[in-house]
Amino acid sequence: MEAMKIGSFNVNSVRARLPVVISWLQARQPDVLAMQETKVQDEEFPRAAFEQAGYTCVFRGQKSYNGVALVARGPIADVRFGLPDEPRDEARLLQARIGDLIVVNTYVPQGYLATSERFQYKLDWFRRLLDYFRTSFRPTDPVLWVGDLNIAPLPIDVYNPQGLLGHVCYHPAVHETLREVMAWGLTDLFRLHCQEAGQYTYWDYRLPGSFRREHGWRLDHLMATQPLAERCTACYIDVEPRLAPRPSDHTPIVAEFDDA
Repeated sequence: MEAMKIGSFNVNSVRARLPVVISWLQARQPDVLAMQETKVQDEEFPRAAFEQAGYTCVFRGQKSYNGVALVARGPIADVRFGLPDEPRDEARLLQARIGDLIVVNTYVPQGYLATSERFQYKLDWFRRLLDYFRTSFRPTDPVLWVGDLNIAPLPIDVYNPQGLLGHVCYHPAVHETLREVMAWGLTDLFRLHCQEAGQYTYWDYRLPGSFRREHGWRLDHLMATQPLAERCTACYIDVEPRLAPRPSDHTPIVAEFDDA
């Protein structure tokens, strides 16, 4: 594996956020960017803008909701979409190989309310993802699981851990399912390099002044198998796109890797 810079960004509509995303790509020059919540049907994905910026792209979308995409400076191979036996036709997972690296880009269901069927679907989705990892890879493979996982794993990952406990993105049941997936053989790259509280990737539009008041959540993640974690030299959150005109409610998270 060559030295690489890889980002993940919930863009909350790739067409609405295209100037922000392209500007960020040009300024930061990542080798790979995984995007979630693209909210666009495949025939309307702005492929030309990414190709003009020097990136190959693959994507799977649907109208108004969900959607995942991957752009890279090099070839993207062995592209697969979705989990086996997916009960809903939702664009939530894109797997691809870039060089020796396997990227699994996910937009995990949010869950709506903890008492709802949609929350149970979220828990089931994680269990099916774990089965997918177990049957498709080994923990010694160079696998990078990225995306908006709709989970803040730790108390330091939310602005009010006491008040928010029980929320669908900060709930004991989702914490347990995430621990089960991580125990397969994954490392949280951000927490490998940063132990500080108050490091967020998402600030709710519906909460007035949430960014200014630091009322955020760390919902976007880069999780790596041990061979990749050992080569990760940095992992950080880039808040600048959240300050741009017409921003997403999320901001990119980035990891850097040394040569193999």
